[in-house]
Amino acid sequence: MLSNLLELYLHDLSEIFPVEVGPDGRFGYDWLSLYWSQPERRFAFLIRVGTRAAGFALITRGSPATDDPEDLDVAEFFVLRGYRRSGVGRRAAFLLWDRLPGSWVVRVSEANRAGLPFWRSTVHEYTKGGFVEAQRPGTPNGWRVFRFRTTDG
Repeated sequence: MLSNLLELYLHDLSEIFPVEVGPDGRFGYDWLSLYWSQPERRFAFLIRVGTRAAGFALITRGSPATDDPEDLDVAEFFVLRGYRRSGVGRRAAFLLWDRLPGSWVVRVSEANRAGLPFWRSTVHEYTKGGFVEAQRPGTPNGWRVFRFRTTDG
């Protein structure tokens, strides 16, 4: 299921990043198997609404945006179009941050015009404004990086 949802996610991202379909007609996600072979560093979550799949979140311990190998990074986050703007993504993010306490990094491409306001608003609401937002250069687009800390309970 996760592999299939990743195809939809990567199709959406192809508007922002230069990802290409392979000869088999799939985008593919080279790191997916690592979420099972490195369970102490990578965490995969399905987002469900009732019994239906609504998306996923892939989290890594260690972020390309920081030097701390213990930072938790939202590597990939996807909500199916039919569930967007309904609060599903916000609730999923809150549950994720509650489940894995620590220092968090959320990276969003500056070209992700829908994702940037979603993440700014979601992080702001969750942290009650207690976060740091910074810009980082990148290719083909720069990044917006949100950093904050969560605690147990």
